[in-house]
Amino acid sequence: MIKTGIIGGSGYTGGELIRILLQHPQAEIDFVYSTTRAGKKVASAHPDLTGETEMEFTGGVNLDIDVVFVCLGHGNSIQFLGDHQFSANTKIIDLSNDFRLQKDAALGGKQFVYGLPELNKEDIQRANRIANPGCFATAIQLALLPLAKANRLGRDVHINALTGSTGAGVRPSETTHFSWRNNNVSWYKPFTHQHLGEIGESLRSLQEDVGELLFLPIRGNFTRGIFATCYTHFSGSEAAAKELYQKFYADAVFTQMAEAPIHLKQVVNTNQCHIHVHKHNDTLLITSAIDNLLKGASGQAVQNMNLMFGLEETMGLRLKAGVY
Repeated sequence: MIKTGIIGGSGYTGGELIRILLQHPQAEIDFVYSTTRAGKKVASAHPDLTGETEMEFTGGVNLDIDVVFVCLGHGNSIQFLGDHQFSANTKIIDLSNDFRLQKDAALGGKQFVYGLPELNKEDIQRANRIANPGCFATAIQLALLPLAKANRLGRDVHINALTGSTGAGVRPSETTHFSWRNNNVSWYKPFTHQHLGEIGESLRSLQEDVGELLFLPIRGNFTRGIFATCYTHFSGSEAAAKELYQKFYADAVFTQMAEAPIHLKQVVNTNQCHIHVHKHNDTLLITSAIDNLLKGASGQAVQNMNLMFGLEETMGLRLKAGVY
């Protein structure tokens, strides 16, 4: 059994990790660390786990663990890992953006591998440290990587992506509380979102001269999921575009090409990404949908753990959506 630890277990991503790992046939949770809830039942923060576990949050960590998931706010992981020297045998999967960019991808002389399995599967299998991708970054990269691989992203790419309120984290804010979010839609960080850096690096690892990424993030009036639409110039046929995508994702266990236009309920509560392509004149529209807390965070983190330990990639992640 793989002994796992979770740092920052009281938030949404920590809660989803606990839910997945409790059912994982090859993993057991050694501790769930929280500075704000030490000594309290895990179910006090995650009532969906009532009856599933009697674990309590801890105020200390086991530094000799098989794998640790770091679910801290952006900017906090690097400090925590600097202050807590885990065993050389401990694998680290960080869910913040602290180590995603190449210029930030090292700590203590050890390199973090960018953990997008559809792009870096072999590197992940050999890695001891993983920088888990961002949620928007996952949806958008999976929509565009096949075009970059085919050198077809020379023109500007227009991206509109709608996200649920859980993407902003568990701590309430002006734009996440019910009275503001319900029956409401708004944009934020137009063309400057922090995930653009990691998206650009991944695309340029396949195609050097990628056009400008014009990304408009939208706050949706629902709790979880990301629905992204990307469009750009494409000179080939729709059939040719579909062939590019089918070839690129032929061995991807969690990224599926859909024949019909997709919707968000197809992927919520799963580790799946569904993709659809549509051609109009010389413009190709690519739609992708993921659950921001699973394929966009905790599910992908467990997928990376499976790869790092030589397990079946889908282990513990065969989750079905509820579309009704």
